[in-house]
Amino acid sequence: MDKDWSSLAERIKDWGRELGFDAVGISGIGLGTAEAGLQAWLDAGYHGEMDYMARHGMKRARPAELVPGTLSVISVRMNYKTKARDADAVHVDANRAYISRYALGRDYHKVLRNRLQSLAERIRAEVGEYGYRVFADSAPVLEVEIAQRAGLGWRGKHTLLLHREAGSCFFLGEIFANLPLPHDKQQINNYCGSCSACIDACPTGAIVAPYQVDARRCISYLTIELKSAIPLELRPLIGNRVYGCDDCQLCCPWNRFARLTPEEDFSVRNGLDAATLEELFQWNEHEFEQRLAGSAIRRIGYERWLRNIAVGLGNAPTSASVLAALEARRDHPSALVREHVAWALRQHGRRAD
Repeated sequence: MDKDWSSLAERIKDWGRELGFDAVGISGIGLGTAEAGLQAWLDAGYHGEMDYMARHGMKRARPAELVPGTLSVISVRMNYKTKARDADAVHVDANRAYISRYALGRDYHKVLRNRLQSLAERIRAEVGEYGYRVFADSAPVLEVEIAQRAGLGWRGKHTLLLHREAGSCFFLGEIFANLPLPHDKQQINNYCGSCSACIDACPTGAIVAPYQVDARRCISYLTIELKSAIPLELRPLIGNRVYGCDDCQLCCPWNRFARLTPEEDFSVRNGLDAATLEELFQWNEHEFEQRLAGSAIRRIGYERWLRNIAVGLGNAPTSASVLAALEARRDHPSALVREHVAWALRQHGRRAD
């Protein structure tokens, strides 16, 4: 007897919500219309040093090539907004370190992956063995395109997914499955209208056109993905943002509706929502590893952590304590750190040689 796939799809959504996902949708695997845009983005070099973007090529738009046998994609959304010090208050206090709100708690990769695995196993208990693979920002997947096709929102001009009742403060995850599940209605309406707040707010002008981001100028890329030196001309524009950037989201009118998450794993750890630049710069490598265990921030490593904070200190108001913090790292073993410390000292009128 044929399975009632429609009924199963509804139960999958129920199970997903029981596991803490705020929304669950199902899409097909036909992403062909997204290939031209992806190729143009790569051809323009907007991916910067993220070589894996080009290496995987069109696999990102072809789920059945990434996971052979895939027939449907289960897409999930999980809110991450938590009670934290007001983001604007941290931005205006140049002595504090701004860390993207999504990274204040536990590493979302782990949280989502575990929940997705639980959902996949719940499906297996219902249908028996089947082919699947879970993703949580961990492989070449066009997450926003898939989520939009699954009816979870629309792509904003900043390229993130938006939803009228949730804004954009959420994570996305997927299960590629070889199950012929019915597909949800794609989100067609775009409610950005003539608004250009995100484009206007970007500190470095990384949103080069609506729905197009040059990662090479994006502060999130510069402080997280970039492994080499941060371009000199962009350092003053970074301000006190030492891990990621939320400016394009903070100014978005739809994020007035962003909901607080009940997920305790996303709660603020180590006072990262209001820590000072000097305080974080003084951590030794052991403290960095220990305090940020289980955090997404730990992925960039201690060297880039110091690199980023050195830039923040270079943009901070000149004071004896700021200068002392930088002087203490002047002779750091890492050439990358030394160069950024030297730049920061010059910003304060100090010779760095």
